[in-house]
Amino acid sequence: MSKIKIKTPFFMFNPKSYLYGNDIVEMAIVAEEMAEKFPDLSVFVTCPFANISHVATVTDKVIVSAQHIDSLKPGRGMGHVLPEAVKFAGADATFINHAERPVTFDEIVKAVERADELDIITIVCANSLKEARAIATLKPDIILCEPTELIGTGNTSDEAYVTSTNEAIKAISPDTLVMQAAGISNADDVFKVIKLGADGTGCTSGITEALDPKQMLRDMIEAAEKASK
Repeated sequence: MSKIKIKTPFFMFNPKSYLYGNDIVEMAIVAEEMAEKFPDLSVFVTCPFANISHVATVTDKVIVSAQHIDSLKPGRGMGHVLPEAVKFAGADATFINHAERPVTFDEIVKAVERADELDIITIVCANSLKEARAIATLKPDIILCEPTELIGTGNTSDEAYVTSTNEAIKAISPDTLVMQAAGISNADDVFKVIKLGADGTGCTSGITEALDPKQMLRDMIEAAEKASK
């Protein structure tokens, strides 16, 4: 076994808890269509834990991601998220330390180690340049650079922040991919951030609250593909 190879640029649809059940399955089917249409980029879909297996069943090209894992091993741990369980359900990636589910640095270290043991792609979130540098020492697969104050605002990170975090992370861990996703709300935002040098981006409310969420997902993935040219 080995981790799925991530193709860049990549796009990540992360509906958080806006969508669940049939709604997330329907969006995953659209993501799968786009992943098949553009085989040179990777498309991720993040799922509520209870829907990981449903989404994994209807997708093949899409990389299914859990919202979080804990670092525990099989045994005690009532109410915690067992990495083996999300892997068995069909997740090949996981977020760690999202702004809405922050953990201590010690827990980040342990969770990254557990994910690596199971060949789960790690998407570790950093809310500042300083935190991004520290997380880069762990050599995760992806670091999501997302200033907490910009999440869900429709305001993207400025060019200086994007370029400085890209450079700082690559200087410490050249193989770690950098995701810039703060405030992404339309296809133009996707295009711009990829052009600035991000390896990937993603979106939540810009898709889930769009007049036509499925078309917005299509448009954003297509913009990521165009930006790679």
